[in-house]
Amino acid sequence: MRRYLGFVSAVLAIGLIGCSPTSETVQAKSFKVALLTPGPVNDAGWSALAYEGLQAIKTDLGAEVQNQVAGGADIRSSMRGYANKGYDLVLGHGYEYNEPGVEVAKDFPNTVFVSSSGSKSSTNAGSIRFYLEQGFYLAGIVAAKTSKTGVVGMVGGPEVPSIASTFKAFEAGAKAARPDIKVLSGYTGSNDSVADAKQLAETMIRGKADILIHQANSAAQGVFNAARDAKIMAMGANLDQNSNESGVVIGSAVIVAKPSFIEVAKLVKDKKFDGKPIWLSMEKGAIDFVINPALKASVPADAVKAMEEAKAKILSGALTVPKDNF
Repeated sequence: MRRYLGFVSAVLAIGLIGCSPTSETVQAKSFKVALLTPGPVNDAGWSALAYEGLQAIKTDLGAEVQNQVAGGADIRSSMRGYANKGYDLVLGHGYEYNEPGVEVAKDFPNTVFVSSSGSKSSTNAGSIRFYLEQGFYLAGIVAAKTSKTGVVGMVGGPEVPSIASTFKAFEAGAKAARPDIKVLSGYTGSNDSVADAKQLAETMIRGKADILIHQANSAAQGVFNAARDAKIMAMGANLDQNSNESGVVIGSAVIVAKPSFIEVAKLVKDKKFDGKPIWLSMEKGAIDFVINPALKASVPADAVKAMEEAKAKILSGALTVPKDNF
């Protein structure tokens, strides 16, 4: 009888060992999030803010995270690579990731693919939409009321719908504040070429623009450098760029990424993502326009007042900033 009990105990012990969670089991159950960006995450702008959001997901949700630069033909292969590794969420930070995400999602029902803007969706793919137009509208007000020449300029990288929409909002804000303002715009076609951005900015400066705003990712430094050399002012975008070394940034239209990315990640983690667009606006604390305190003296008091009044109207629902649907 003792031998029998000893045998049973041994069998149970082996069974318990076999059922006890291993490190591989725990890892398989961890929440895994990948981020794809169009440029390096040290660009102090668009890609950098997404990386901040990714790190917030890691810290607040205990997620295992990875990130990489992916563009063009690499987008789909990168998405598939993460999905094959069991990632729960793949974030593509840009309009260009929307269509590939919806396409790849068909083959990976257990992975959610989310892009920053875009209109296409499915049960496990869709987009978050930063209502950055609100910040650009406010920037337009400040630029128009601060300009001494009556000319302001917008320097873009790739000509994509999300950038074009923010530029339209900037112009709308500028003309609402000063109907006779002249607004110049152009695109370099590149997120990375500082030289091209600087050259386009210089062209606008020759056209009498004395305040410039950009949507050029890491190439934005070219805009700031051109403004510094010409002794005019500039505005930052996406991330708060007021402390840029050029010393010319009077304010920034910003995306507050951390709470926004956490909101999206929680939906995925809790299995509540349904493919519907997720709007992230000023009302949700996701968008703002921030005056540079170090250069506030360079901004007329009536410009600050008009901007703050418009912001209050946006928050109350009395003002709807124009935006394109894409």
